[in-house]
Amino acid sequence: MAAYARLHYALDRSLIVGPHVIVEHYTADTSVANDWAVFASDRPDGELGGLPGDCAHFIISTTGVIYQLVPLDVMCRHTVGLNWTAIGIEHEGTSDASILSDPAELHASLMLTAWLMHRFSIPIGDVVGHAESLESPYHRERVASWRCQTHADWQHADMTTYRRLLLRSLRADHAPAGPGYAATAAASSC
Repeated sequence: MAAYARLHYALDRSLIVGPHVIVEHYTADTSVANDWAVFASDRPDGELGGLPGDCAHFIISTTGVIYQLVPLDVMCRHTVGLNWTAIGIEHEGTSDASILSDPAELHASLMLTAWLMHRFSIPIGDVVGHAESLESPYHRERVASWRCQTHADWQHADMTTYRRLLLRSLRADHAPAGPGYAATAAASSC
């Protein structure tokens, strides 16, 4: 990861700076065991190649069980341009809708995200879906051919719903939410 951070972020470390962002993902699979095996294998990324392989800090199962895969201060390769400062949360499922319609998984996700926000003073505006990664003011990528790369998981409309539910949960717990989501046009030239 240190070599990846040098190439992509000009950072000589494998530890997260911050973190400043939480990125929501879904696994495109319905088996935590399969997802765990993919991350544990450390195979080169199938789409972009190179090592380390895909990684995430957490996987949340459809039953609401939260699995932590790596320490929170370690960079994981889950979102091009944000790995240097983002915590990645994978949700077991094949679509945004499958997670939003699963009460146990959604509740666990909202609670984990709220806890991370509180622990690291991350405002709700920096809780993003993978598909929103290019709009984050923290997005930076030195490798030109990777600069505009993102994925379709957690589209803006679904993240708007997610953030609304997250805000409701934070207010119920009298927890601060910080500034809301605002796409940064200058952050992306894609």
